[in-house]
Amino acid sequence: MTPHRLTPSVTGERFEFSGAGTGRLSAYVAGKGEPLLLVHSINAAASAAEMRPLHEHYRATRRVFSLELPGYGFAERSDRAYTPRLMTDAIHAMTNEIRRRCGDGPIDALALSLSSEFLARAAVESPAGYRSLALVSPTGFDDGRERRGATGTTLARPWLYGALRGPGWGGALFRGLTRPGVIRYFLRRTWGADAIDEGLYEYSVITTRQPGAEYAPLCFLGGGLFSADIHAVYDRLELPVWVSHGVRGDFTNYRRKSVFAQRPNWSFSVFQTGALPHFEVGERFVAEYDAFLQRTRAHDAGVQARGRAPRR
Repeated sequence: MTPHRLTPSVTGERFEFSGAGTGRLSAYVAGKGEPLLLVHSINAAASAAEMRPLHEHYRATRRVFSLELPGYGFAERSDRAYTPRLMTDAIHAMTNEIRRRCGDGPIDALALSLSSEFLARAAVESPAGYRSLALVSPTGFDDGRERRGATGTTLARPWLYGALRGPGWGGALFRGLTRPGVIRYFLRRTWGADAIDEGLYEYSVITTRQPGAEYAPLCFLGGGLFSADIHAVYDRLELPVWVSHGVRGDFTNYRRKSVFAQRPNWSFSVFQTGALPHFEVGERFVAEYDAFLQRTRAHDAGVQARGRAPRR
């Protein structure tokens, strides 16, 4: 095995499939039971390895699916525009594949960081497909400017993306951002501490060495993967939503959550961690997530019971 050969990032079966306009997608599946969808974040070195603690925990009780988004992992990494539309369509394709394998019931789904925006959009576009959403360290909750642009617009800056893709510059920039020492530096900023998960670090180095690894990250750096209308999307979520985040590192500004905290379908958990609480306090994380899922099921059971009650 060569030093930079990509290997599976989690256990279980890895399979490939495609959706309308998505190209080749990749995902892992393990376990038996009700389906659970996990979606990694977007950055220079993202992969399903970011979901490893949850994937390995829930495979004991559920049929867990960990998706690899376009441009990452074993998914297609071709030179194309990577946009919220592409990523959302990949999630739609994944949920269609889950239904094909598991039946038509609604799915519990969890996404990390910027991918929370894609998952939220998918749930707005296909509300019957999801029972609940969990958004871990989601974007769009800081106290910056309201993002209520036209539907489907992004924060792309064409001049910046053009500069990033200039002759030889994009590749050189990406190689600089993915040197092992730089990857370790950014993971420490994500953790807000020197101690990081070494397995995630090692996989991050390897996944950035794959052909085409720079294309999605350069779109990310150019703003093209951030939705300019995400606050309008979040406003339209009617299903149960659980938001969790840490208090250390680069992802600690969640002042806008006060807008949603009073809504009956939204709940929040704060962990004394960095942006990947499921790595640092796994037992507490899954306990609070499970409690949220239990409340969701109890609510659904109550709704169904009321629906069966005789009319008076």
